[in-house]
Amino acid sequence: MADVAVNFLVENLMHLIIDNAGLIIGIKGEVEHLLHDLNDFNAFLKQAAKSRRDNEVLKSLVKKISKVVNDAEDSIDKFVIEAKRHDDMNKFAQWFHLTHVTRAKGVADEINTIRERVKVIRENDAYGLQAITFDDNFNKGAQERKVPVVEEDNVGGFDEEVKTVIDRLIGGSDHLEVVPIVGMPGLGKTTLAYKIYKDPKVECEFFPCIWVNVSQLYKRREIFLNIISKFTRNSKQYYDVPEDDLADEARELLGKGGKYLIVLDDVWTMEAWDRIKIAFPDNGKCSRVLMTTTHRNVARYCNDKPHYVKFLTKNESWELLEKKVFYKEKCPRELELPGKSIAENCRGLPLAIVVIAGALMGKGKTTREWKLVADSVGEHLINRDPENCKKLVQMSYDCLPYDLKMCFLYCGTFPGGSEISARKLISLWIAEGFIHYNRPLTLEDVAEDHLNYLVNRNLVMVMQRGSSGQIKTCRVHDILREFCRHEAMMEENLFQEIKRGQEHSFPEKQELATYRRLCIHSSVSEFLSTKPFGEHVRSFLCFASKKFEMPLGDIIPRAFPLLRVLDAESIKFSRFPKEFFKLFHLRYMAFSTDSIMTIPSNIGNLWNVQTLIIETQQGTLDIKADIWNMTTLRHVCTNASAILPSPKHSKSRKEVNHYLQTLSTIAPECCTAEIFTRTPNLKKLGVRGKIAALLETSKDGSGSGLFGNIGKLDCLENLKLVNDTRQSGKQLHLPPAYIFPQKLKKLTLIDTWFEWKDMSILGLLEYLEVLKLKQNAFRGQSWEPEDGGFPCLQVLWIERTDLSSWKASSGNFPQLKRLVLISCDKLEELPAALADAQSLQLMELHYTSESAAKSARVILKRRLRKEEGSTNRCGCKLSVFPPDLGL
Repeated sequence: MADVAVNFLVENLMHLIIDNAGLIIGIKGEVEHLLHDLNDFNAFLKQAAKSRRDNEVLKSLVKKISKVVNDAEDSIDKFVIEAKRHDDMNKFAQWFHLTHVTRAKGVADEINTIRERVKVIRENDAYGLQAITFDDNFNKGAQERKVPVVEEDNVGGFDEEVKTVIDRLIGGSDHLEVVPIVGMPGLGKTTLAYKIYKDPKVECEFFPCIWVNVSQLYKRREIFLNIISKFTRNSKQYYDVPEDDLADEARELLGKGGKYLIVLDDVWTMEAWDRIKIAFPDNGKCSRVLMTTTHRNVARYCNDKPHYVKFLTKNESWELLEKKVFYKEKCPRELELPGKSIAENCRGLPLAIVVIAGALMGKGKTTREWKLVADSVGEHLINRDPENCKKLVQMSYDCLPYDLKMCFLYCGTFPGGSEISARKLISLWIAEGFIHYNRPLTLEDVAEDHLNYLVNRNLVMVMQRGSSGQIKTCRVHDILREFCRHEAMMEENLFQEIKRGQEHSFPEKQELATYRRLCIHSSVSEFLSTKPFGEHVRSFLCFASKKFEMPLGDIIPRAFPLLRVLDAESIKFSRFPKEFFKLFHLRYMAFSTDSIMTIPSNIGNLWNVQTLIIETQQGTLDIKADIWNMTTLRHVCTNASAILPSPKHSKSRKEVNHYLQTLSTIAPECCTAEIFTRTPNLKKLGVRGKIAALLETSKDGSGSGLFGNIGKLDCLENLKLVNDTRQSGKQLHLPPAYIFPQKLKKLTLIDTWFEWKDMSILGLLEYLEVLKLKQNAFRGQSWEPEDGGFPCLQVLWIERTDLSSWKASSGNFPQLKRLVLISCDKLEELPAALADAQSLQLMELHYTSESAAKSARVILKRRLRKEEGSTNRCGCKLSVFPPDLGL
């Protein structure tokens, strides 16, 4: 409902005023009076969110408030920019000072006019304001939100279907076969396909296994690049290759390989299949294509005997609902009857059950409330109309806490079927102003809680988790995404998607004048070439699949002068025009470049920037901008080795940036005491370059050198060291354990060529949970760790090494859960003592020696024998690629 968006506008207006207190002195009194007037609307807006959606009186009133708040925000935003220009120019220039005073008076008059409009709303719409009943339950939405964790694999009703489809994939002829999965929206086709795709039996039978999201607006080039990327680490070399040549390359790679499985999720047309299948050769090795589609004609076109997803039985429906609502607990007896009625009324539709379960989590646990839900579900699911799924999403959406509704709707800006980076989504939420402080938590902590909450409500699906278990990428089901788009565009005016095609044309400037956020997925350069202008646009999000040069870099700042969010990683910037440095309200800035080697000093004037992301083809990036004067900066991310400016020459009077959490990656020579004194709350640090310079002790031998400065970062949890120069001459050695940051949880080393005996130093790191050793991080043929080391290590990743002998005892790695070995082709065997590691859950071996793979299978068998009859089973799994390795 529109009142959700308006409430955030009011709150963002408050923050705008607070954050720019020094620049609005000339209109301070008027702004404070306006803020007081608007504050009175806040309680009304929150209560209105709980009222019926079809209350036209409230809708009209909220639109009036929205217009007032937007106009107020625009006036103050524009004045802040002019005040900033005044502040930067010669303040003793009388003519400019007089201009500024005149403008301040003009803005004050505008604000007073807006206040009069507020007064009129209050007087003329008194009935609407009083139509809401303020009851004692008003603050229920603020109660603590604790929900059980719902595992992605915990979806019942599919076990028999999984077995049936897997048997079809493994059986059959030696020739390439297509197995289509077909069913109506919400039946769980994607869930079924994903369970099959991740099944250990399938992973062992096929190599490679590749998942491809197709969707209605599929991109053929992107599909072929996805396949090619599974065979090469350097897929960037193919970005400019013609589409048909990419198809030939994918076909050749698959043809040379083994028995492959391609999963095509959400195929809409026969034409799409015909244009994609050219890349799938019949290599005579029983290769398969698994396809999901809602269209029977598409399924039958590919195979006259598709697999039809069945509706769940009553028992399966109840089992799924109970599992989703109560996780591992049983449903209270008094709720079983209405609960089974709810499950039955879902008519066997898994999506309906999952979404309703999310709604039930947000309600109380009384029989009366559950009976009300049971009655409404029956009304919504008549005749199993797919449109009713949207109504079910509405129920779950309405049950969301007030502050999560905007976060959920915002997911609709991303392209359908795409995997969304959790880190990116969280940074965007923060930049948009959707996340508010809940001390002692950081904004990132609050946003991560919001994301987990949406996952636990079954509104967002987890696609990948990081090595330490946090959400890495996520996805929104197509039906849910369609709801987000419709609600955000039609009801909330939260964002508008820019399209071009037979049924769509680019919006005229009159239309753009009414929009505040734009997202665009294709035809980006064509849109920008029309020289659009949207004075009120605050966010421009570009999700083009192919990167392109933008020679006229001044288009965006000229088009959208009040931008807060610029997400343009698909646009290659070649220069920064002077207009760019006037985007004083920017909070999130992401772009790519092939040619820019220096970030100019003027970027430092954008003092509101929170997140700065730069993807470049350059090995180094010289940042001349005074980032120490950007006092709200939280994350600086680039793939280059960034050279930071010295804090000594900063304009900032503040000696510390308490917000900065990420510096990745920076040059070793930037790891100085001056820089890290400014960043005491740094959580993530990446260092790339000549790591020897980082590890050298001080020249007088009295200190630990630059690495000692890293050790003083008390909040650092994630450290990555990338050595860009092959070590020659003097051998690199790790510093003593006491020099490392004491709260370090994750350490990644790449191409550092340390000796294995130095691993004993890392074993002393008390809180280390994840250790990734990539590209010859260590050298030598033998490693025998010491007992008592690595007390908290849960993930050990070793990639590309000449290690041949690895011995360990039962006293090593007491908490190890996951072991990953990649391209360790000289390793003879895994330590037999791993069979005694009770916490070990997964061993992954990619391109190791046959003897190492055989030893892993022996360890697994020993583990399984030990766990027979035990109630405390860990359920260790083994994944070996290629599957026949070591058999």
